[in-house]
Amino acid sequence: MGSIEMDKERLTAEMAFTDSSSVVIKIRRRLPDFLQSVKLKYVKLGYRYTSNHAVYVNVVALALFIAVAVRLTGIRFDGFSSFFWSCICPDPATSLACSALGALLLAIYIFKRPRPVYLVDFSCYKPEDGRKISTEGFLDMTESTGVFEEETVQFHKRITKRSGLGDETYLPAGIHSRPPNLNMKEARLEAETVMFGALDALFEKTGVRPRDVGVLIVNCSLFNPTPSLSSMIVNHYKMRGDVRSFNLGGMGCSAGLISVDLAKDLLQANPNTYAVVVSTENITLNWYFGNDRSMLLCNCIFRMGGAAVLLSNKRKDKRRSKYQLIHTVRTHKGADNKSYNCVFQKEDDKGTVGVSLDRDLMAVAGDALKTNITTLGPLVLPFSEQFKFLVTLVRRKFFQMKVKPYIPDFKLAFEHFCIHAGGRAVLDELQKNLDLADWHMEPSRMTLHRFGNTSSSSLWYELAYTEAKGRVLKGDRVWQIAFGSGFKCNSAVWRSLKGIPEISVGCETEELDSNPWADCIHRYPVKLPVG
Repeated sequence: MGSIEMDKERLTAEMAFTDSSSVVIKIRRRLPDFLQSVKLKYVKLGYRYTSNHAVYVNVVALALFIAVAVRLTGIRFDGFSSFFWSCICPDPATSLACSALGALLLAIYIFKRPRPVYLVDFSCYKPEDGRKISTEGFLDMTESTGVFEEETVQFHKRITKRSGLGDETYLPAGIHSRPPNLNMKEARLEAETVMFGALDALFEKTGVRPRDVGVLIVNCSLFNPTPSLSSMIVNHYKMRGDVRSFNLGGMGCSAGLISVDLAKDLLQANPNTYAVVVSTENITLNWYFGNDRSMLLCNCIFRMGGAAVLLSNKRKDKRRSKYQLIHTVRTHKGADNKSYNCVFQKEDDKGTVGVSLDRDLMAVAGDALKTNITTLGPLVLPFSEQFKFLVTLVRRKFFQMKVKPYIPDFKLAFEHFCIHAGGRAVLDELQKNLDLADWHMEPSRMTLHRFGNTSSSSLWYELAYTEAKGRVLKGDRVWQIAFGSGFKCNSAVWRSLKGIPEISVGCETEELDSNPWADCIHRYPVKLPVG
């Protein structure tokens, strides 16, 4: 990603709202005013209690209103009892007609109501130790290629030191080799290794056979061979001939949630069905070997990874499922030229392909986030938060009052936050402007440190971290949010169906083998250097 200027308002170049292996960002500004100017300081204990018990408050208010109305109007209840019984016990013909109508409406409701969508389980791919790359090893590799100029090597060093990545991230074999072996064969090998590794673990832990899957959705932004990646999976697992398979490309780091939303729609239309979503990114053929600083950032922060998710609309699966999908909200700002062009794949002046990020990227991302949370808010926030937001909006728009925009307290709606680990600076800005504690941001920051930016699959590494820590309790709500080129901002809301116990290293459990954090969770969280 592009040239990075550090000053009092600098935003470091770890930003990766893109779907690419090479991206550019040249930014001096922070998020727009609607987020920049607002920082919620605190919520009083009494207010929080009132928010969480809004139903009871409303009932009491309604009772008081009725009492006052009766007192002021002098309404009498003489004869009310006989009127009530005459209404509920009419003549037999009317009773029969009402019963038939009630049965019809009940049947329509049962058959038309949305089918619940359950997340049975998910699996994150963990590469073998031979694919690990330390920060020093990455810098040595960069210098040894002989492709990069001295200024470019120094740029890599500056970005790597403040990227938030640790010494145990992973790179594919094609990039590890000396010299790098970047070709279609190696790219296919990376895709197969990641996808099959995640799927093998998923099928083993759920007991679902590949031939039981009715819907298959694969998303990978930059590597789209023929036959497609979804066909690669169908062929490898010998899936049935009527499987509904989809292959999503070029949709960025938010494509994983787009895939979940598509799976939800397909499960609504196809009863008694399993859906599998595979999210990954391929960096073998998208490693940038050039000296244009506007396209170098992804070399520093994108790493190897992927995840597979099993969804079901079978009611019998509720008992064994981990989560239920509550909401998905998709925001697409592509109709605006500034949003459309802010992340753009192109060639540098020497013909090397990369992806550039416009200097307006943060403003575009902020606008997409604003639209997304404005849509999501009424679905998840308590009434009191919605009311405060509405009052502020009316004061600003209708009375032209100079008051700060009100950003609702989303901590009242969610217990856990999985924010795409696109880069350290982005996480800093979102934490500040959504007023989240370090505890809420810990899964995202630790995922960036341990696995790097794995694009659309990073949300699942973050959820796996939360589970490994034993933080997920029955009834907890999880907010996943990601950004992508186009420009898009997408959200998914899950409710936990059961508590998930903490992983204890040394215990022989199935979870110990399937969770990517199993062998290192005891070392996290780690203290990140200030950069």
